Amino acid sequence: MPYYKIQAINPNAHLFEIQIKVQKPSSKGQVCYLPNWIPGSYMIRDFAKHIQWIKAECEGQDVLFKQLDKSSWQFAPCNGELKISYQVYAWDLSVRGAHLDQTHGFFNGTSVFFAVKGQEDKGHQIDIVMPDGEQYKNWRVATGLLPIESTKEFGFGLYHANDYDELIDCPVEMSDFTLVSFEACGVPHHMALTGRFEKLDEDRLANDLRKICEHHIKFFGEPAPMSRYIFQTYVLGKGFGGLEHRNSTALHCSREDLPLLSDDSETVKKNYQTFLDLCSHEYFHTWNVKRIKPAVFVPYDTEKESYTELLWAFEGITSYYDSLACVQSGVITPENYLTALAKTITSVRRAKGRLVQSVTGSSFNAWTKYYKQDENAPNAVVSYYTKGALIAFCLDFLIRDKTNHDNSLKDVMRYLWKEFGSKGIGIDTQTIQNYVLELCGKNNRAVVQGFFTKALYSTEELDLENPLKQLCLQLDYQARHSKSDRGAFKEQYSSPKRKLGFGIEYLSSAMGIKVKNVYLDSPASLAGISAGDNLISINGLKIEHASFEQRLNEMEPGDKLDVLGFRRDELITFDVVIQEAEADTAYLSYSSESRNELFKNWLNI
Repeated sequence: MPYYKIQAINPNAHLFEIQIKVQKPSSKGQVCYLPNWIPGSYMIRDFAKHIQWIKAECEGQDVLFKQLDKSSWQFAPCNGELKISYQVYAWDLSVRGAHLDQTHGFFNGTSVFFAVKGQEDKGHQIDIVMPDGEQYKNWRVATGLLPIESTKEFGFGLYHANDYDELIDCPVEMSDFTLVSFEACGVPHHMALTGRFEKLDEDRLANDLRKICEHHIKFFGEPAPMSRYIFQTYVLGKGFGGLEHRNSTALHCSREDLPLLSDDSETVKKNYQTFLDLCSHEYFHTWNVKRIKPAVFVPYDTEKESYTELLWAFEGITSYYDSLACVQSGVITPENYLTALAKTITSVRRAKGRLVQSVTGSSFNAWTKYYKQDENAPNAVVSYYTKGALIAFCLDFLIRDKTNHDNSLKDVMRYLWKEFGSKGIGIDTQTIQNYVLELCGKNNRAVVQGFFTKALYSTEELDLENPLKQLCLQLDYQARHSKSDRGAFKEQYSSPKRKLGFGIEYLSSAMGIKVKNVYLDSPASLAGISAGDNLISINGLKIEHASFEQRLNEMEPGDKLDVLGFRRDELITFDVVIQEAEADTAYLSYSSESRNELFKNWLNI
């Protein structure tokens, strides 16, 4: 059984020190390696680059070793226990890596723990040691790992993992965190909040999370697949993100995302809804991708890429249910949910990449495209999160329609959990399609196959109108009425006046505006404006970030603009012919005054 000891040896310098004891090293020379990627984030990250130094000994004698490649080492054969020591630099403030300073320590096992090759399936012991110093006396430990011997819950000390896969799937947060606790279906749940915040409404947060977690547990069927669960939440001035694990999740949020004691108890503010969606999303992953997973992830090979077409299902279906669960559990209103749905539709509509990349292509190439987006990504990449969510929405109502509303996508997910996830069996590219065909029957085979071919393997537009019509909902596309407009439920916005389009995303600059992205075939694109250009004037007048869109809308379609800008240090003139803005923003509304039974059943109201 490999034994690990980890200590924040120098928080000021962001250094963890790790020691490993291998009782029975390989007689041919023990090989150890560090993962190159972390499950749930599909990009090679080369965590080994943060290793400062490595030492090894056996019975008091130094052991020689050699590096085999960028992330693996082989230690000379020795007769006795092999002891390996090394330091890791931890200054990656993300949910994927390791971060350490005077205020907290956080690490994923993929960033700090060598795998002992050939012993990955054995039990692992981990001793998490408190940093030296009076300022750390109030620190505690939040992790999904199981404490053993005399180690108290949330205490420093010994923890156990059944194998290396579990070791790297249970991140650790250590700090003087605020702990919010509740039970969901009898299972203890905790949120450990690290960072600076004030006047948190802990009771509201616990109550809302309990409703969402119980919804997910009952969705798949009790009992829950974990004995306890932890939301590890780092609170920042600005931050957002999450990464799922088997019985925990690592989250980043902004202070303004949290519910405050001063908030209106009858409404859910936009930022808090976004945070609840994030919590719901990562919690749903406890089943969908952590246990129901592609066959190529059973087991994970963290030394190289693992390609799959199925991220549309694991991220897309999860994205469909994250906000839907919030309304079905009564945490948000139907109208708030419909605004979230409209924003998802808008996100897909604005992505020109949907016209050149299929959702399965996006999934397969996540390693090089989705996770390595550049300035041309809006024109070349489609999100398997957002388009996958719309595919799930359409699939849900296709199943309902073809089974006389006896079944839905929920039945598919329960089947995947019962026959695959709960048994540790991976699914292949046809598993979901085959079961949907079975549910819908032979008479609907051509329709179902046609749906999957179009939705998954083509760049044709999804038919959203049909399921929305079933729900007595109407979809309208209009031009965005402000830079921040991403769509809404119709009663929550006022109809905009005619808008003119330029075709860029931009940031404020000291000299005007800095172009972030240029949409293909837009006025800016046709004029030769490119990402990175700094635009400084229109028709001889300085561009002001705050009034840029207002100036555009004072013009008429077909007007010619003399735009000056710098590309690097060179001044360039662009001749822009203004056009009406594209109708790329989704607005949903009720098509009748009363809600039909399908709508009520769908949202559980």
